[in-house]
Amino acid sequence: MNFQCVIYEKTDHIAIIKLNRPEVLNAMNKQLWLDFQSALNSAANDPDVKVLIITGEGRAFSTGADLKESKNRSQEEYRAYLVELQEASRKIIRFEKPTIAVINGYALGSGYELALACDLRFAAEDAMIGSPEAKVTSSVTGGALRLVQDLIGPAKARELLFTGEYIDGREAAHIGLVNRAVPHDELMDTAMETANKISANSAFSIKMIKKGLLMARGEVSLEALMDFEVEACLACVATRERQESLKEFENRKKK
Repeated sequence: MNFQCVIYEKTDHIAIIKLNRPEVLNAMNKQLWLDFQSALNSAANDPDVKVLIITGEGRAFSTGADLKESKNRSQEEYRAYLVELQEASRKIIRFEKPTIAVINGYALGSGYELALACDLRFAAEDAMIGSPEAKVTSSVTGGALRLVQDLIGPAKARELLFTGEYIDGREAAHIGLVNRAVPHDELMDTAMETANKISANSAFSIKMIKKGLLMARGEVSLEALMDFEVEACLACVATRERQESLKEFENRKKK
């Protein structure tokens, strides 16, 4: 599968989307977003894919919006771009399969927001992460105003957003912004190890759990969430995979 601005790969049950404009540190232009959404749809529609990894080619995850492209947009063109940007973020947040951001370098602005939209984040220890929007008279998109507060709390979120300061991968792990920070040469192996652990589990169970987690974040009341939990559990136990899992579990206990 060939794209102009992303690389799409698949290993066993794991799909990898690499943002591929390394000459501009994977700055995001319109073509990158179009390619990204097409690759995202490919992973979503492939029943063999159980986990999606998103990373960047070269020494950056993404430095955010391509300012060379954006500075000449009309107000109407900018609105259309932002609507497309938000739609891409919605697709990632609501992606039925687990998503892992592998932050291999700079993750700034909308690149940072792309990582926030993923379920898990692993960063290189020396990666630089942050939201410079207040420094360039812009604002935050991608649902980040909620996502970052969910991860690190409102006070720390305000500090980072108001100052526009960057933090490295170590600090990001310390405050809970990323799951783990590791040396750069261990980064993809760490992410793949976790992806393999996830892909070994029931895809249907994880789909139900992820849907419930999104609901639990405030999209529905606690009562509606608990009703969903009942239906999700029933849907899982009614599958053939459930019976096979129970047999496998019993066999392990006998050994």
